[in-house]
Formats: sequence, C-alpha cells, structure tokens
Amino acid sequence: MGRIASVAALATLAACALASAARAGTVGKLTGLVLDAKKQPLAGANVILVGVPLGAASGIDGRYTILNIPAGTYSVKVSLIGYNPTTIQNLAIPADRTTTQDVTLAETAIEMKEVVVSAKRPIVELGLTSNVATITRDQITTLPVQELSDIVQLQAGVVESNGDAHFRGGRAGEVQYQVDGISVNNPFDNKSSVRLDRSVLEEVQVISGTFDAEYGQAMSSVVNSVLRRGTEKFTSSGEVYGGDYFYPGGSRPVDYERRPGSLQNYQLTVSGPTPLPRTVYLLSGRYGRTNSPYEGQKRLVVFDRTNPDTPVVRPAPVETEPIGYTHEWLGLGKLSFRLRPGMDLSYSAVLNGIETRRDGTNEWGFRYDLDGLPTQRTYSAVHGFEWTHTLDPKTFYRVSVRQNYFDYRDMVYDDANDPRYDLDMTPPLTNPNILNGATLWGVTDNRFAQNTNALVFAGSISRQFKSHSLKGGFDWEPTHVTFGHPGWLQWDGNTLHFRRYFDDPALGFPAPAMYKPVIGSAYVQDELEWNDLRLRAGLRFEYFNPKTLVPSDPKNPNNDIPGAPEAPPVPATRKMTLAPRIGVSYPVGPRSSLFFAYGHFYQMPQLSQMFANADYSLAGQIQASSGKDYGTFGNPDVNPERTFQYQMGYKQQLSDFLGLDLTVFYKDIRGLLGSEIITTYTDAQYKRLNNGDFGNVIGSTIVFDQRGPGIVSTSIDYTWQIAKGNSSDPYETAGRVDAGEDPRPRNQYFDWDQRHTLNVSVTLFRPGSFNVSGVFRAQSGQPYTPPSQFLIETNSGRKPNSFLMDLRSEKTLGRVSRALTAFATVNNLFDTRFWNGFVFPNSGSPFYSSTGTVDRATLANPTRYFGPRRIVIGLRWEPRSS
Repeated sequence: MGRIASVAALATLAACALASAARAGTVGKLTGLVLDAKKQPLAGANVILVGVPLGAASGIDGRYTILNIPAGTYSVKVSLIGYNPTTIQNLAIPADRTTTQDVTLAETAIEMKEVVVSAKRPIVELGLTSNVATITRDQITTLPVQELSDIVQLQAGVVESNGDAHFRGGRAGEVQYQVDGISVNNPFDNKSSVRLDRSVLEEVQVISGTFDAEYGQAMSSVVNSVLRRGTEKFTSSGEVYGGDYFYPGGSRPVDYERRPGSLQNYQLTVSGPTPLPRTVYLLSGRYGRTNSPYEGQKRLVVFDRTNPDTPVVRPAPVETEPIGYTHEWLGLGKLSFRLRPGMDLSYSAVLNGIETRRDGTNEWGFRYDLDGLPTQRTYSAVHGFEWTHTLDPKTFYRVSVRQNYFDYRDMVYDDANDPRYDLDMTPPLTNPNILNGATLWGVTDNRFAQNTNALVFAGSISRQFKSHSLKGGFDWEPTHVTFGHPGWLQWDGNTLHFRRYFDDPALGFPAPAMYKPVIGSAYVQDELEWNDLRLRAGLRFEYFNPKTLVPSDPKNPNNDIPGAPEAPPVPATRKMTLAPRIGVSYPVGPRSSLFFAYGHFYQMPQLSQMFANADYSLAGQIQASSGKDYGTFGNPDVNPERTFQYQMGYKQQLSDFLGLDLTVFYKDIRGLLGSEIITTYTDAQYKRLNNGDFGNVIGSTIVFDQRGPGIVSTSIDYTWQIAKGNSSDPYETAGRVDAGEDPRPRNQYFDWDQRHTLNVSVTLFRPGSFNVSGVFRAQSGQPYTPPSQFLIETNSGRKPNSFLMDLRSEKTLGRVSRALTAFATVNNLFDTRFWNGFVFPNSGSPFYSSTGTVDRATLANPTRYFGPRRIVIGLRWEPRSS
C-alpha cells in the first residue's frame, strides 16, 4: 500500500507540474503598489524594467506584478499620463524571491523632468520563512574572496573541518549545489562537479536549514549560483593579478624563498549582441596557477639500468619545484535567443579543467622524490538548453535538458604499462633514520579513476494568483557512474618490476565498474501572501532506483553456504519518499516579524560508499575459521538518509540602516549511513553498510547587518551549536570492531562540532573612488581524542581557539569612472598557523608534542599548519557605470 500511495503521489505531482507546470534558482518576482501623493492607488500605470522586455500595468488596486525576472540589478520606470514619470535605480531582484517596491507618483499639469530615485535593499527581509543569504555581484567584487567556496564559508552556520564544509552540524555532502537552478552535484560524492570563480557569478544564494519543496537531495543547505548573462550592448571586463607568500622566518619549520608568480590569475569576459536578431552572448574565460609555498626535489637518486643485472644507483641532479600546485582553467559561454516576446531559448556551458598535485602530510614525505607522486586531473562540463515561455502576464513555464559530465584521474602515469613505473625499481622506500623518514626513491602505485555522466531533464511552471503563487516541477536524472582502479600494480621483488592486473576479481584486482542509477523528483509549492502574512507550503516526492543486484539473504551473501536456504541475488528496491515542508512569516510590527519553518529532508548517501566493495561474489564462501577480512561491504540497497528540521526566528529592522536576524534551530537526523555486523549461517562475521547511524544538532544564529549612513557597511554573525551523534563517519563503527572496541551505539560529539563561530565583515566603499574590506573570523576548537591507557570517550578533548583575517583594497585609477581599478588582497593577514587543523593528540596543541623525539618528523613537517599569508596585487577593468 505504501508503494502504491507513493506512485499515486508521483503521478499527481507530475500532472500538476506538466498541466498547469519554473525551475528554481534563476528568476525572481517584483511586486508593489503605485500610489499618488495622498497614498491612493493609481490604476493603469506602466511599470517596465529598463533594458529588459518585461513590464506590467497596475490594477484597480494600484498593485503590479512582474514575473520571470532574471536575477540581477535593474532600473524600473513607472509612468502614467498626468503624473511625473519616476525611475527607481539599482533595484536588486534576487532569484526565487519576491521583491516589493512601492512607487509614489506626483501629479502634474505640465511636462516635467523625470524623477530618479535610488533603490535601497531592505536591511531585513521580513517576509522570509527561512535563512537565505543573497550575495550580489557588486558585493562579491568588494570581498577578499576568489571562488564560490570562499563565499560559502563566510555564511552563518558553516563550519570547516578537514577541507569540507559542514552546514548547521550536518555531515559533509549534505548540500545541494546548483548552477542556474539545476543541480551540479556529482552523486559519486555529493559534491559540486564544477569550481566557480567569482568572475562568472551574478548572484549566490545560500539557504541554510529549512528550504522549499523545490529543492531536494539535500539535508543541510542549498547553494545556488546564478551565472552572468549576455547584454544588449557590447561590454568587456577582465582581471589580472599576481602574488606570492609572505611569512617571517622561524614561524614555520621551513623558511620560504620568494618566488614571484607563485599565485597568478588571468580572466576575460565579453558580451553583447550577435549578428542574429534578438540574440545576445556572453563568453568568459579564466586561467589560474597556485603553487605550494613549500619546495621539494624531483629526485634524490636515479637508477642506471644499462646493465639490467647490476643497476647502478647515483645521485640525481638537484632540481627543485613546488611540492604541490594547482593549474586551473574555467570557461563560461551563454547564448540567449528571443524568438518573440515571451519565448526564449538559451544554451549555456560551464567547462572546468584542473590539474593538481596535493601538498599535504603524505606529499611532504615525498619532498625528495616528487616524481613519485601522483597528480589529480579533473575535467568537468555542465551544459544544456533551456526553453522559457510566458503564457500570459501571470503564467510561465520552463523546460531544460542538461548534461553533467565529470572525469577524475589520480595516478602518476595515465598508462598502467608505462615503463617509467619500473625505473625506480621499488615502491616508495623510506628509512626513519634518514631525512626524518622521507621517501628516498620509489613511485606511488595507487591508480584511481572516476567518471560521472548524467543527463538532467527538468521542467517547472509558475502561476501567479491574486494572493498566492503556485509552482510545480519535476526532474529526471539517469546517471552513469564509473569508478575503480584502471590497472593494478603489485611489486615483484624477484623480477624488480611491477606486475600488472587489469581485470582479475578472483585475485582481488577488479576493473572499474559502471553503475546506472536513476534519480527523480517532483514537487508542488504554494506561497500565500495575505496582507503581511506569508505562508509557504510544499510537498516533494523523491525517487531513486539503484538498478543493481544485492544479496537476498545477508546471512548467505554469495549464495554458496552448503545447507543454507537458497538466496539468489535480487534487484535492489526502488526508494520513494514524500517530504512535506511549511514556513510561516508573521509581522509583529511595521519593522519586525516572527517566522517558523518545519520540514522533512531526504538524501541518498554517496554512491561511492553505496557501491564500493559491493560485489559479494568476491567474498567466496565466508567461513568462521577463515579469518579473512573482506573490509566493509557496500550496500546499494540502503534507504535515504533523513533529517527533520525545526527553526524559528525573529527579524527586526532596528533603524533605517541596522537590522537584526535571530534564529534558533534543531535537527533530528536519522538513517545516516553507518556499519553493521552480519553473522552468517556458518557463524562467520562480516561488516556491511546500513542506515544505523543517527545524530542531532541544536543551535542558534544571530546576525547584525549595517548599511550606511555614509561609506561604512558591516555584517556580524555569530553561531552557537552542539552537534552530536553515534559516529562521524559511516565506517567508524566498523573501525571499532577491527580495533576490538565496543561497537554499540553511543552519543558523542561529531568531529566538526564547533561551539562558537564568529564572522565579521567591514566594508568602506565610495563609488568611483575606493573600496576597503576586511573579513575577521574566529572559532572555538573542534574535538579530538586524547590518548590514554584507560578507556576514554571519543572526542573528549578540545583543540585551541583560532582566528583568521583577510583584507582587500581597491582604488579607481584616473578619470575613467570605474573602468580601471587597482587592487590588493591579503589572505591570512596575521599569518595564522592554526585554523582547527592538526593537533598532537598527546598535547592538544599544533605546536608541540609531549614525545618530541618520537614525533620529530611531524614537528618538522610544515604542512600540518594552515597555509601562510598570501598577497596578490592586480588590475581589473569593467564597463563604465552610467
């Protein structure tokens, strides 16, 4: 009955989406009243967006509504015969939001000059029912940030831990990343498949906690990036900068030698009309280089194998280079064609290529053998078509098809048969008494590749009624995911060569495997606007089909135990869920409101965990006496993880330039991916992933925003939260079993539990003259587990508190009115060495160990610290402001 009800719900939702049926994430709505000097409504006033073929006329009640407005900043002109025309400049229209702008027209009997008014963004948006941070292109330009990830980490409730971002206490990978309203998550690891530079961003929205039914496959947050679009007139902009690291000698184990050019960036954007009528384009390209501040040697020794029987070892020429580096290019292309008013067709493509060699603790060990390190190469492409059709002034729909492609390779040489693998004669060789245990020679034999190729079909419709707006939509995502080892290398000490294996599962060397799951969803969302009351309610249907086989009886996983009941493999079950969501905003005064939101949020675990080691035929006949460890088996038949979220808050406009936003939240997290112990019919045991983990998060955020008067703007946000659960990692329980510890559930602090987080941003900005901005961040320590000869609670210790400061300054040059700007950015101004990273378990400090002799290699490793101070200077040019 449950499955029949779910299928019926899907059919109903799809019918709503297709029959009456926009995609979220790229357009907003403008509404308001046109009034006379006596505050009486004016009917028949024309309201148009300057430079965009969008507009409306006010009704008998003076209200106007314009739908389907691409996110951005506009001028709005209001005119009516007998009244002075009025233009509102610099009006920001965020995506997925209703912007209210009332206009008062002055009556006149003679022709007068147009009245021009500069719009001001409301310091607090009282009608929101969730926490939404909207960062516009103008704001991004002034901040000391370079990539989307830098912007996200400045938002309230975001915690960094081991290179991952955790939103409101959730695990990594619980965020839906979107580009122009369509998911760009790679289901392999639930992370974004593209890295976006600030130059391509028109607007960024970060929705924390609860969110509407149009967003899915996320339990903690949604990050939507609206990309820049083409213009009616030719424009160009660009940026170039260069820089280096600067830190005092002695502050880190290795002094830095100046290498100008370690940090480079080149970016160019052009847009304008094409020779085709009603068609505009945008092209943007970026290339960047980032070298590690630490250097190493390509080789310490070389082997002369002229005589294979007696190879000769001799010192290698001293050739130094950065231990790690990142070379990255990013391309954006958009082509928009207006067939006729209300009918638009567009094509967009985001292409991203990255070549990286990491510079972590393991790579520092190879500082005398850099040629033995692997490189990581990533290529991704997100591209597709979108059709938008406005049926009438109150209804429009959108359909789109997009390909999300991602390819990743992590290996020394692309070809497993490359003879250079054998030149070093051994795998990595170390001696703890030589060079602090550095690798002396050898090559890394690990080889890994991952490829995702997904098509995303999406459609949606929006209909504006008198007091509410209705949305419906769907998406369907057939996905091909391939991952594994394209060639295994195993050292043969007799022949002094690597043996190669390409597809020998019986020996434990399987070839990369392809999986073809299907992901789908449908939703309906309604927003009621009655006087000042806002009510948002929605229902989302989620679908997942693993399309693979799983054991029918875990006690006989390979169906080969004599005497046991027959247990042939069976198809993994389809997963279907319904997620209701509701939010209410109610004014308690002309400048204040209360809001409440509640919702169910579901997400499938990472495919890399579900499908890894999921070939149960490799196990053979599991016997209690064999003692063989098969690792933790994957489980394609796990259920979606789920979170029930509650939040409520208070918003207050304290003055015309100061606003307050206070939120308290609670998350009940169930069905997280964890590990279980299965006992077979032969009393043997093996480990398998299941939905056994759980957690809960309680917290609050308080945000103060100040904009003006004058040139100073300030934003301060503080987050307090507690994040606890039975394990921080799906494999943690399995690790306890291997260590002989008690695997039963417990309630402990998550690894990323951070009690206090403070972000402060200050900007001094004078248009056409200068800009100076600073971002200060402070945080309390995350937990760690101290060593003890007695049983000690996991994560019972606390790392030290830490802080970080970044600066950016800009100066407009000459009399070219913002066309040319010189800038400088300083990241990590005070050369902070610790930012909730590594600590010695025996001391709780990143700076010293109570067993210095034992830990001498780690003490000499500079990569355990946070990255040193970086300074870049550059030039940016952009179109003149009108």
